[in-house]
Amino acid sequence: MSDKVILVVDDSPTDRQIAVMACEAKGYKTETAVDGEDALARIPDINPDLILLDVILPKKNGFQVCRQLKSNPETKSLKVILVTSKSQESDKFWGIKQGADGYLTKPYTDEELFDLIEKTL
Repeated sequence: MSDKVILVVDDSPTDRQIAVMACEAKGYKTETAVDGEDALARIPDINPDLILLDVILPKKNGFQVCRQLKSNPETKSLKVILVTSKSQESDKFWGIKQGADGYLTKPYTDEELFDLIEKTL
């Protein structure tokens, strides 16, 4: 069992559960958030090692959350992987420009997810 904690942020209950089940099957501890504001509010208490962050979210989108985390000295070292259906190269470019440590397009395989998690952690 890993002591690493992954925060899964997705407004889709199905997508959130798929990511949680995959991460827990690999031994990671997981926490969840349903939107950008929920994630930002929970991060200080959870202190995750990695955030799987959807881009299209209510209240604050994933780009905004990522930018806010990476511009704050207290959270800038948090690892963030954007997980999204936005598959254009310009979306990926913009996500990395916001400070994301990785970018994964939905739908993805467990292998793609874990390769990226392992590279990022």
